[in-house]
Amino acid sequence: MMLLALKLVLAHFLGDFVFQPARWVEDKLEKKVRSKYLYFHIGVHSVALLFLLQFKHIGSIVIIIVSHYLIDLAKLTLTNEKNFRWLFAADQLAHLLVLVGVVYTIESFTVDFSFLLSPEMLLFFAMIAFVSYVSAIIIKMLLAPYITELSKDEEEGEGTSLKNAGRYIGMLERIFVFVFILLGQWSAIGLLITAKSVFRFGDLNKGKNRKLTEYVLIGTLLSFGLAILAGLAYNYLITLI
Repeated sequence: MMLLALKLVLAHFLGDFVFQPARWVEDKLEKKVRSKYLYFHIGVHSVALLFLLQFKHIGSIVIIIVSHYLIDLAKLTLTNEKNFRWLFAADQLAHLLVLVGVVYTIESFTVDFSFLLSPEMLLFFAMIAFVSYVSAIIIKMLLAPYITELSKDEEEGEGTSLKNAGRYIGMLERIFVFVFILLGQWSAIGLLITAKSVFRFGDLNKGKNRKLTEYVLIGTLLSFGLAILAGLAYNYLITLI
């Protein structure tokens, strides 16, 4: 079952990403069903599936190809500047669900989701929620006295940032730190801190904005500190379960 699933997923990755140039995508979005590259795209998928499955399960290959064409056509028809990201996600999910259905048809399997409610997994989910969202609120509360002052500087044109960029950077760095601690890779945390210092603080120093530099430094130390505490707490609590 696993081998079949891997072959189907590899064929999907090859057809949808590796062997689909950007100009194909642009032409499909512009001409939709009239685009020749839509059919080239389907042809690439067909070749990949036939090659990886060694011309076996032809009926299943036909189902995958036809469904892929219909799903892509629906996405191309509905796509606009506002919904293209969500449609991309829905498109990929629909393709993967078809692949799961095909695998189940050929080699039936069962999935036991009860492990998701085990104490170990619940503890893991709780810690992920803490390092991603709860920690963000804690850091925001701790840095609240400085936010008003920095807002005035921004109004004076001291600098701008991508919308919500800091929030997502913080979430990702805390999740990385948490996972590194679970894996026992403390050196990777040092590498992450160094990388962030190079890219973030270098720009801040060039801007000569000392207030913002200090604000980011405090936020970074709080972020890493909370993530490290979460990792240590997880390693301790998991031994008590």
